[in-house]
Amino acid sequence: MDVNKDAFGKFSFGTQVRKSPYSDAALRWGAKGFSVYNHMYIPRDFGDPIQNFWNLVNDAILCDVAVERQVEITGADAAKFTQYMSCRDLSKMQVGQCKYVLITDQNGGIINDPILLKLGANHFWLSIADSDVLLWAKGLAVNCGMDVHITEPDVSPLQLQGPKSREVLRAAFGDAPTELKYYRFMEYDWGGIPLIISRTGWSSELGYEIFLRDGSAGDQLWEHLMAVGQPLGLKPGHTSSIRRIEAGMLSYHADMTLENNPFELRLDRLVDLEMVADFVSKAALNRIKEQGVSRYFVGLRISGAPLVGSNDTHWPVFDDGRKVGHVTSSVHSPRLRQNIALAMVATQVSAIGTQLEVELASGRRTCEVVPTPFFDPQKVLAAKG
Repeated sequence: MDVNKDAFGKFSFGTQVRKSPYSDAALRWGAKGFSVYNHMYIPRDFGDPIQNFWNLVNDAILCDVAVERQVEITGADAAKFTQYMSCRDLSKMQVGQCKYVLITDQNGGIINDPILLKLGANHFWLSIADSDVLLWAKGLAVNCGMDVHITEPDVSPLQLQGPKSREVLRAAFGDAPTELKYYRFMEYDWGGIPLIISRTGWSSELGYEIFLRDGSAGDQLWEHLMAVGQPLGLKPGHTSSIRRIEAGMLSYHADMTLENNPFELRLDRLVDLEMVADFVSKAALNRIKEQGVSRYFVGLRISGAPLVGSNDTHWPVFDDGRKVGHVTSSVHSPRLRQNIALAMVATQVSAIGTQLEVELASGRRTCEVVPTPFFDPQKVLAAKG
């Protein structure tokens, strides 16, 4: 699987976009296209996206997600500062635990929706989506009067996802990591190379993330996982838009931005306005909750022939000729044999069963508001023992 050392050059935009420790390995293993996320290259194309979906849901895939940069928070006030950034109550979070959290601004807008890892009493990582949380955190730290240190450490995650991921993990690192409970992690010494292995992932399937703490070992880690995993069905791949939309998982910049608040996104479970601790958006979110919201995030089932690819613009949604919202993400699910989409619509047309229309480039189609997630609503697959 050797490739020319300059092979990546045809994808390069120059030094302003960083390669990951796995970029060359992904290219050797069949990556055909890359996108940019958090100022880094991420593999987005290993061939047929439908086959990538089936590889994920039937077997296992290995994905370069080093673009999920870590914002590390340490110092005497790290726990207090981390809570100040998030509207979710973190007071009972344990060392070794992960939590899905929202980072919100002074107006209640969503800056990011990372996974938070607690490595010590005053040691945290925010494993971030695609926005500049590092700069936001540094700005808050300058003005908050707390004793904290904010950095981006040398940490690069891989995702190992799918029903056979546990078997692959066992073959790679033994039994201990396979015993992790959902949203828990452990530190692991792999022959002198430090890792963190977590029971998390962006697929809603059984899966793990492997955080490499030494970027120089990227090739070594990728090749090790593929060597032990291929006989078990592991294939190189990329995060599946089909699967994440089936699961109703939101993608930052696509489904939510700074203009959105947790309540209109139906993420109330991640907001605790009753906790004693203060946080940046507390006053704003109290006000929004009291006033109510004018729009809601919903799932749509779209009629007609299977959609090809996904939308690259926000398709307008209409009710009786009046625009009432827009589609944020759409795809055809080969498993459900349906066109499914995530959308933001006016509250008065957000009830399950509401009939609407969506305007594609090819014309209008009827659609219906339906529950999300579209598949495995109880998240049984990701959380199973």
